[in-house]
Amino acid sequence: MELFLPRPCAGCGGETSAGGVLCAACQHHLRQIPRRVERPQPLGFPAWALGPYSDTRRGVIIAMKERGHQAVRAHLGAVLAAGIDYLRARGDIPETALLVPAPTRASSARKRGGDPVTALCQAASARLPGWDVVNALMTAEGSADQSQLNAAERTDNMRSAVRLLPAARTLAGRSVLLVDDIITTGATLRASAARVWAVGGDVAGAIALADA
Repeated sequence: MELFLPRPCAGCGGETSAGGVLCAACQHHLRQIPRRVERPQPLGFPAWALGPYSDTRRGVIIAMKERGHQAVRAHLGAVLAAGIDYLRARGDIPETALLVPAPTRASSARKRGGDPVTALCQAASARLPGWDVVNALMTAEGSADQSQLNAAERTDNMRSAVRLLPAARTLAGRSVLLVDDIITTGATLRASAARVWAVGGDVAGAIALADA
């Protein structure tokens, strides 16, 4: 049926071509080179975002996370892979590394039909030979919702909320690229990096779809 009735664009709600998930304008908007992200409290490793948290990116990320839009997840995986290729070509990150999704609560992943950031990493990994995905981190179920906290509270919350999963043991001696959907204060990435370092992994950097 979609051959005749295209679905609305996941970014702006406008018209797409038959079978498409994003309109031409939103696809163009997502084609930005990674840019360095800095925060008042240093992260301790380089981080990049694939663009600002614009209306378009917000719409696409919501479709990926809250609406379980599998086609959007696949499309954004290709966008992520292109960003990683760019950084690799510049020598900013290693030729190969492990993709480690940012932590999430198991309950949140179940509600969303699977963790969207993990799906994003898997879609990117399929386009990047040698870049495997390792689900090494999780967020404790009883931790506070980050969206309700200020910057200092987010740091304190994530320091104890991020936990290691059994697969984390495979990170020892390996280069790791942390992946998230949005970088806000950087608290989640700092806490994630601390856990990776604790098991002997080398955090080569972090990359996100958007910088808020």
